[in-house]
Amino acid sequence: MIFSCFPLPNQQAVALLGGALLLAGAAARAQTAPVTADEAAVKAVLTQYQQAVQKLDTTGTHHLFTANSQVFESGGVEGTYRHYAAHHLAPELKEFSAFTFSDYKSQVQVDGSYAFATETYTYTIDLRKGPQDKQAKAPIVRRGVATSVLRKNAAGRWQILSTHTSARTPRTKK
Repeated sequence: MIFSCFPLPNQQAVALLGGALLLAGAAARAQTAPVTADEAAVKAVLTQYQQAVQKLDTTGTHHLFTANSQVFESGGVEGTYRHYAAHHLAPELKEFSAFTFSDYKSQVQVDGSYAFATETYTYTIDLRKGPQDKQAKAPIVRRGVATSVLRKNAAGRWQILSTHTSARTPRTKK
């Protein structure tokens, strides 16, 4: 054995160091693994939804969600996406002059016909100036996170089955 001239504690140290290097190499490869076609397709669904919100228009977004989808927002159960869009999101978007995302990051893990996504972002909402408002209202800025479960349907298209979003006022830097 090549290490036979070293006392046993050094052999253990070398073995541990070698194991650590192997794990570090595996972790580096995992971080640079190419995006699969399914991961890209899931991210495309998330992007389409994000773009619709930024355009302040939910028209046609129902196809991004399953018919029996569930939407949860900041501790509230909003029902299916169709219900949420019609009774919450669309009316709310009419009150905005702009909705922008920044600092957006997403992680997707695909497991067969299901995908699990986590998105983090900052969003800024500019409210429409009302007829009685003397000046524009201050923008609303929040740090948000969304977790979603998507399912690949029989046609091979990814759809959001469940999504939960929450947000808070950004912490000020000290």
